[in-house]
Parts: sequence; C-alpha cells; structure tokens
Amino acid sequence: MEKTFRLLVINPGSTSTKISIFDNEKELFEKSRFHDAPVLLQFPHVNGQVPFRYQVILEMLEEEGIAPETIDVFVGRGGSACTQPGGVTKIDQKLYDDTEAAVGGSEHAAKLGVMLAWRFAQNYNRPAYTLNPTNVDEYCELARLTGIRGLYRTPHSHVLNPKAVAEAHAEALGRPIEECNFIVAHIDGGVTVSVHHHGKMIDGTMGADGEGPFAPTRIGSVPVLELLDYLETHSMDDVRRMCSRSGGFVSLFGTSNSDTVHALVEQGDRKAVLVWNTMIYQICKSIGAMSAVLCGKVDAILLTGGLMRFDDITEGIKERCGWIAPIVVYPGEMEQEAMAFPVLKVLRGQASAMTYSGKNVWQGFGDIDL
Repeated sequence: MEKTFRLLVINPGSTSTKISIFDNEKELFEKSRFHDAPVLLQFPHVNGQVPFRYQVILEMLEEEGIAPETIDVFVGRGGSACTQPGGVTKIDQKLYDDTEAAVGGSEHAAKLGVMLAWRFAQNYNRPAYTLNPTNVDEYCELARLTGIRGLYRTPHSHVLNPKAVAEAHAEALGRPIEECNFIVAHIDGGVTVSVHHHGKMIDGTMGADGEGPFAPTRIGSVPVLELLDYLETHSMDDVRRMCSRSGGFVSLFGTSNSDTVHALVEQGDRKAVLVWNTMIYQICKSIGAMSAVLCGKVDAILLTGGLMRFDDITEGIKERCGWIAPIVVYPGEMEQEAMAFPVLKVLRGQASAMTYSGKNVWQGFGDIDL
C-alpha cells in the first residue's frame, strides 16, 4: 500500500498568504488571506511579518481541522538568498539564515515561505523544502551586464508559477518544453515578464528591484535621475519599500487592493483609468522587449497571475501584442501543485533534493574584467 505523505504548502505573496494541504497528490484544501498594504506596512521590515503570517497559517489550519503535528513535511516558496539552480532544495539553517539576511539583495515576501516552513519544521521536528524560488538563475550571459562597472543584473523574479505555466503549455501543445519559446507575464500584486527559451528562464524583468511595469505594490522602472531627486527628500529605506511593498497602487491610491482600483475604473474615474491602462501599457512594452530576446520566434505569450481575472488586461495585451504570437491566459496560478508534486517525488525516492550551497550560481565573466 502506498504511503501517504501530508504536505503543507506555504505561499506568501506581496498581498496574501496562501496555503494548501496535500495528502499525496490530493489537495484537501486551498485557502488564502488577502493582506492590504496598510496592514503589512505596519512591519518596518519584511522579516517582521513572520510571527503575523505564522499565526494566520495556524488560524487557517484550525478552520479546516488540521493539526500541525499531523503534517509530514513543510514546503515554502523562497527567495532572497544566494541565487540557486531550479529544482527542489532542502531548507536548512544556512538557507534560513541567508534568506533572513537577504544576502541575495531582494526583499520580496516570497522569502517568508522559507522562513515560515523552517519555523514549522523546527517546531514540529519535520523536514522542509523550497522549490524554484525568486532567485533561480538561468540567465543568459547577455542578460547580466549593465553600463556600470561591477554592477550586474541578478535574477529576482516570479519563477515558480511562470515555470509551471510554461511546462503546462508545452504539454498542451504536445511538445517537449526543450523545443519551446515562451514569454510569460505573471500579473498580480507584483508584475514580471520573463523569457523561457527551451525550458530555461534566460531573462526577465526584476519586479521587486524596480524594473519593468509598475504593479499594485511596486514602482516598476523609474528614470534614475528622477529617483535621485526623489531621494533628496526621502530615505533609502522608503525607496526600498516602494520597490516591493509600497509602490504602484499603494503609492497612487493608498491600497494594494486591485478590486478596489478596478471598481473605480468601471465607474469611469479618470485617475483610475489612467493608472490601470498605464500598467497594461507597461506590461505590453516589456512583452515586446522580451520578444526581441527571442528574435521574434515566440511560440506563445502566456498570461497568468491573480489579476488575469480582469478581462480588460487580456484585451489590452492582445491589442498591442497579439501580432507577436498567440496569447493564452492561465488565470490564477499553479504554484501550489508546482511546489507539492516535485517534493512528493523526493519523499518517494524518485528524485533528489539539492543542498543550498551558499554561493551564487553565476561567478562572473571568467577572464573578462568587467
């Protein structure tokens, strides 16, 4: 008789905490709590959210009658440590410490998945894993260099859901993902657009670093000199928070709740219409840029994430980008299954988990002094 493993999948986002319980491949339930920006901004640092979100998870488990001690393994979304290869990694003290310290330089709420899973694992003496965190590094060489000596683009992006969506669409096409070229736009509390070339995520916008489209919680790309002027009257911490937590809709409307903003759009509010359509416009610009990375050889543009519940986003992108490639919508996300199923293979001995190395995947341009 097949052994049943019970997994708690923890998926913190910039505006929500989502969990699922799986008994093997069967998802018993999925629950999510939305956190508006003013709630999360009471914590000066992302790390300060751990006790708050831990308690939220306990409450959701209690609502479903699940005792934490009945869980065999804890799986958390991750990020903020040194860059990592794609795949399953076992969470240990070193990974926890580097995640907490954000040695990778990115302060996105996804990092809390590792921290929360490790805390549960320690409290209940169980193993913990992470999968395809926001700092997976598969960048091509041309995606790294900047015009400042010694300053490089380091991958910080949505990885888990875009990779899952790319794999699902390749399967739907009946083709190996190693033969496919996709552009994936993950559109939610944060927005990133990435290039998936033959199964590798070779480039993408670094949304939590102040790059790409602005979003409900993020500033997107801002002209450097304008930002320097802004810093004359604001602190560096203010700007860092705006990159991933208090920019975008939060700065412009005082809320990260996209339903609230879209309700204003539907009422014809001029400010809301302008902001909403500008976000769509900027997403389209990023998609166009990423199509150039693939030399126009794009099999599909895949749109995914929570905001794909709004049809006008799809229509706006089709209008500007439909000439590039077929556009396919995967509303919501596939992250819970994408975290649970590969870990199940590890638990069954069908695959191996990596150990966190504490070193970045990319170690420079070799003998080229840049």
